[in-house]
Amino acid sequence: MNYIPNVIFALIMIGSLWFFSQNVKKIIRNIKLGKKIDRFDNPSERWATMARVALGQGKMTVRPVAGFLHIIVYVGFLLINIEVAEIIIDGLFGTHRVLSFLGGFYDAMIGFFEVLAFLVLVSCVIFWIRRNIVKVQRFWKPEMKDFPKDDANYILFMEVAFMFALLTMNGADQVLQQMGAEHYPVAGSFPISSWLTAPILSHFNDVTFLTIVERAAWWFHIIGIFFFLNYLYYSKHLHIILAFPNTWFSKLEPKGEFTNLESVTNEVKLMMDPNADPFAAPTEPVGEPETFGAKDIFDLNQVQLLNAYTCTECGRCTSECPANLTGKKLSPRKIMMDTRDRIEDVSKNIDKNGGFVDDGKTLVNDYISAEELWACTSCNACTQACPINIDPLSIIIDLRRYLVMEQSAAPNELNMMMTNVENNGAPWQFNNADRLNWVQD
Repeated sequence: MNYIPNVIFALIMIGSLWFFSQNVKKIIRNIKLGKKIDRFDNPSERWATMARVALGQGKMTVRPVAGFLHIIVYVGFLLINIEVAEIIIDGLFGTHRVLSFLGGFYDAMIGFFEVLAFLVLVSCVIFWIRRNIVKVQRFWKPEMKDFPKDDANYILFMEVAFMFALLTMNGADQVLQQMGAEHYPVAGSFPISSWLTAPILSHFNDVTFLTIVERAAWWFHIIGIFFFLNYLYYSKHLHIILAFPNTWFSKLEPKGEFTNLESVTNEVKLMMDPNADPFAAPTEPVGEPETFGAKDIFDLNQVQLLNAYTCTECGRCTSECPANLTGKKLSPRKIMMDTRDRIEDVSKNIDKNGGFVDDGKTLVNDYISAEELWACTSCNACTQACPINIDPLSIIIDLRRYLVMEQSAAPNELNMMMTNVENNGAPWQFNNADRLNWVQD
């Protein structure tokens, strides 16, 4: 027996998995650049959220057409990988349809996978039409240019190619089975390829040619999947993997509930405590002062960085953002994309220098402008719309905190209000003693 194809397959698979593992390590390292946050509370509720939102696609169907098509592609991705497992076994050991011993169950399984593969193919074609011919508005926002714009099309082309290769492989396999070709036992049911690809291939009576077609489709399909696995790191489709941990670690508190800075909270408690001595030395050792808000990705928490990596760039958040709808510069999707771009730039900096070397850039101002941040109304429409529980608002609030508390760079109206609160105990520029003067008018 010729073992060279099996050795080549094993080397390709090992190389692919090694490269993928290196990218996974890099993602984990980059997420750990953020501050630690405790999101391990209420595990039962977190598992239920992950099951409902990530596994069950609970928020996708808010938009029925896109939701239904996405579920088809999603289920196809999960279930067709069972056949990929068989392909891997065959590739390593030189067998062919190793699971065919399952008999009728195997036939039904392959038939179901064929129907599913065809539905995935059709869904991808519809997705491509929606993006490039119908031109759904949220796919054509200013931030969706260059690679972000092309990335979705690359994925759609790959998925169509993989599904067509699978049906071509099965069609050639069926013809070879009917011809009694060696190494092609009668196994499987082919309801789609029997009318889509097999009729064309049946015109060729050359076993050698049909074997080449079947093997070429087989190799294209499995190597394409290995390539796709490693393309994920560079693509918005990384959410295929990260959607599960992202929904598990998502915020369980009410969406309108903001976090308070602990240092500020402690200061206010001290001010309100009549028994506190404001001149007393701190009871705990004073370390490096903490930044108020977030200036860069190092000031964000790890869940926020996970959010950035998980963003699908679907634009549902931006399409429901009232600021964006009224022509403001703010786009919640762009906030997440810019955060991820900054993470990647920092990652390249670390890889190049063996550690982060200050590049003179920060997330706020260099990647995300103050104009974008102050356009936000804090309405939470973006977090409600996200199909995988990403929270762009938390990043916006932290960046705005930095502008206010570190740079005093709030809009004039807000600075005036805060000055009045500080001096007069109210947002208005009137002394406490003058508050009731209006009743005399």
